[in-house]
Amino acid sequence: MSREFPIGLTPPDWLVRNLRTTKAPINRAAAVRASLAMTLPLVIGFAAERPAYGALASIGALNGVIGDTADAYRMRVIQLAVPQLVGAIGIILGSLVYGRGWCAVAVVTGVALLSGMISTIGAVASVSGLLLLLNAVIGAGLPLPGAWWLAPALLTGGGLLVLALALLAWPLRAGVPERVSVATTYRRVADLLAACGDPDRYPSVRFGVTQSLNQAYDLILAHRARHHGRSRELTRLLAQLNAVTPVVEAAPAVHLTGRPLPPEVPEAVRRLAHTVQTGRTGPPGVPSLPAPTTETARAVEHALRHAAAVVTAPDIDPGGVDERIGRPAALGVRAARAARNVVLSAHSWRYGLRLAVCIGCAQALVSLIPVPRSYWVALTVTFVLKPDFGSVFSRALLRALGTVAGLVIAAAVLAEVPPGWADVPVMLVLAPLIPVLTPRGYGYQTAAITPVILLLSDLLSHQGTALLLPRLLDSLMGCAIALIAGYLLWPESWHTRVGDRLADAVADTAVYVEAAFGAGIDTAARARMRRRLYRDLSSIRTEFQRALTEPPPTGRRAAAWWPLVVAVERIVDATTAARVRVRHGAPAPSAAEIHQVSQELRALSEGVRRSETLVAVRTHLTGPSDSVLESLRQEVAAARAITTPH
Repeated sequence: MSREFPIGLTPPDWLVRNLRTTKAPINRAAAVRASLAMTLPLVIGFAAERPAYGALASIGALNGVIGDTADAYRMRVIQLAVPQLVGAIGIILGSLVYGRGWCAVAVVTGVALLSGMISTIGAVASVSGLLLLLNAVIGAGLPLPGAWWLAPALLTGGGLLVLALALLAWPLRAGVPERVSVATTYRRVADLLAACGDPDRYPSVRFGVTQSLNQAYDLILAHRARHHGRSRELTRLLAQLNAVTPVVEAAPAVHLTGRPLPPEVPEAVRRLAHTVQTGRTGPPGVPSLPAPTTETARAVEHALRHAAAVVTAPDIDPGGVDERIGRPAALGVRAARAARNVVLSAHSWRYGLRLAVCIGCAQALVSLIPVPRSYWVALTVTFVLKPDFGSVFSRALLRALGTVAGLVIAAAVLAEVPPGWADVPVMLVLAPLIPVLTPRGYGYQTAAITPVILLLSDLLSHQGTALLLPRLLDSLMGCAIALIAGYLLWPESWHTRVGDRLADAVADTAVYVEAAFGAGIDTAARARMRRRLYRDLSSIRTEFQRALTEPPPTGRRAAAWWPLVVAVERIVDATTAARVRVRHGAPAPSAAEIHQVSQELRALSEGVRRSETLVAVRTHLTGPSDSVLESLRQEVAAARAITTPH
């Protein structure tokens, strides 16, 4: 029989959320790559009687294993190669100031500022900034063997070994990750159609569809931006991705009716997903559906038949495929735009300064107080203070817990395994745990990395179990610096992180309401607007979920405002549903109705922007009860009501 905690012993919600394990499938290929990439350098190093060289190459492979998160092969080339090359610059800069006291503090702090600023550009830049700073800290705090160029070459070579192993299957599986991504989106859409009418399941499934669409579009369009000419395979996949959009748009209209769809409808989408993944073509496989009698039923039938025609078409006209979220600009244009945004963005300066202050504190501390293996303090700060990877508070907590768990494993390894060739089978066992445990949470990743990095550090320093206590103390000091200087004392309010972004999304929703029924806006432009809005809301939802893992007052504020995030998503869904109904025969709303709703949304946006707590608001929404905007008016009124404290 289960027992409840006494009230005084019940753990707080934020702690429970932090300790919750994320379910994820085991990536066996990544586990094998990690095992080979991190063990092979050790074998070569021992065979050449240069174990320190092998350890450095294995550390580079560890960086590659951590960054090996892309699915498509062309994306892996960018996501693994670029950070490794940037990391080589970091190790050179750090080694130039090794043992130079306050000069090293100044240089590493400057690198931290640059690292933080470029990390705001995107995923590849974030990993590049991370390796730039990590390697600079290692170079400034650890005497590296050999000539100045040897350590960068070994670290970069280890990372590129991971890339080489990842690309071995490219000739046999070219295009497979892209097809799987689009097919996965179709399966998520099938799940969405099956959840229509179920108020408990629908919101979470809808969020999963948004994430899947984001990932698929990013993958396909990024591939096309680097592909010279028009690839028939990529054109087909983009057309198939576009073709599922009307099905997604029809789902909110179905859900608002409160009645589930016949099971044949989601099953038809699952069959289309199988066709996408296998790449087959042939006659459309949509089953016979009941004769549509409403605008919603006509929308579903029309969307399904269109998707089936596109998926099974033997050929796709490249000129007829529009870019539903905009084709990426040329690489030079994007680089110039990113550089301009980094220099002019308050967000990039705020994060860069925040990271620089914390790294400066860590470097100054270890310069004033003799700390063995002092570079671990700054390394801990670097890993913890990555807001784009999660909540700083949560990462500090999980870093401390994961380090303790990892030290238990490391103690057994260092105490029982003699240094030398015996380290090879140990690495074969420990290395695959990193990609296996990383998706389950940051604490699990830390627990997997800690014994590996200590084993490699022992090959460089030969200190054995004497590494354990300094490693624990350095990690705790780094976590404390990140929590105090980068979290508690940093003048960045919860509202700056979350509230302003939510206010912007509400204002964009008002624009979308006007565009959904306005004249002169083509279908592709409207679809791009809707996709950008859903993408922004997905990002805001993720940021809110991170805030919920923090203790009061941040966690309490996030919990209070969370229903408004859900309400805004429902408003966008209601707008899309109304647009679908109009497109399939329902009377269009009047300009006065549209103006009234958009003005209410703009008023809500300004209220959210000005307030850090819930405030009382008034709602003035009237209109014909049989209008397609009736559901939208109800959702807007509900959103305005949420901002009123109870």
